Amino acid sequence: MAHPTYEQSLMAAVDRLLVPCFAGVNLRGARVVLKPNLITTTNGHLSCTDGRLIEAAAAWFLTQGARVGVGDSPSFGSARAVLAAIGALPRLQRLSVPIVEFRHKRPIKLPSGREAPLATAALDCDFLVNLPKIKAHSQMRLTLAVKNYFGCVLGFHKPWWHMIHGGSHEPFARLLVDLLTVLPPGCSLVDGIMAMHGTGPIHGGPYPLGLLAAATNPVAVDTALLAVLGVDPRRCPLWLAAHGAGIRGTREEELSFTLLAPGAFAVDDFIVPEELAPVRFNPVRFVKSSLQRALLRVLG
Repeated sequence: MAHPTYEQSLMAAVDRLLVPCFAGVNLRGARVVLKPNLITTTNGHLSCTDGRLIEAAAAWFLTQGARVGVGDSPSFGSARAVLAAIGALPRLQRLSVPIVEFRHKRPIKLPSGREAPLATAALDCDFLVNLPKIKAHSQMRLTLAVKNYFGCVLGFHKPWWHMIHGGSHEPFARLLVDLLTVLPPGCSLVDGIMAMHGTGPIHGGPYPLGLLAAATNPVAVDTALLAVLGVDPRRCPLWLAAHGAGIRGTREEELSFTLLAPGAFAVDDFIVPEELAPVRFNPVRFVKSSLQRALLRVLG
């Protein structure tokens, strides 16, 4: 009997994770947007969500009868360019899955009173499926499901938020947690196949964790993954912001597991930054990024 291929094994794992997340939900005809981490083409095979996982998730939703698109607003470049760089574009083209560039925005008021320019494609879907990558991070110590929703903030507004709010970890983290209250329902399917540790979000080192995790609550899956990675959640600004906001999923007794619990998969050598540094885009870089985006919009 032939052994299953990597893609077949990945598809089976995705099915085991997504079925409980969408139990009792009729996805036929539903508009589903997959939101991977497509930060940049630089070191993309490690800094971005694995292209094979994006393909497997898209295929799973297609088999449920959903209308599927893949979208993001990368820090530099376009979603299509990053997907091409990591080898995911031809995979999605074979499935006839469109690429949704997050170019149009709608201002949404957050609980804090601040206004967030969010991608209309992310707001107008029936289900927003978050596909983050497990990465050490120089500002947030570790980024998982919650941080990946930042990609729904449109284009140059991301570096602008970094410039204005990135000097302090706590206010910036609270802004990111606020996004969870205004985005559509869905789930987070977290890519820990080849994680990034040391530092990040772009130039860290590979860590072969070999893990996938999924939950409808991004805070809960982040809490579980912090336990897997042996990182004290009180050292993570995003977890602290979610805990301070009273969002369910930061307490161990609030978690339940249909497959493996964190203790069955814990590691003790995953490296995260000891000291956190502010992440601010300097004005020259901000202007350069904005001009690149304008050019891409004209060419696209």
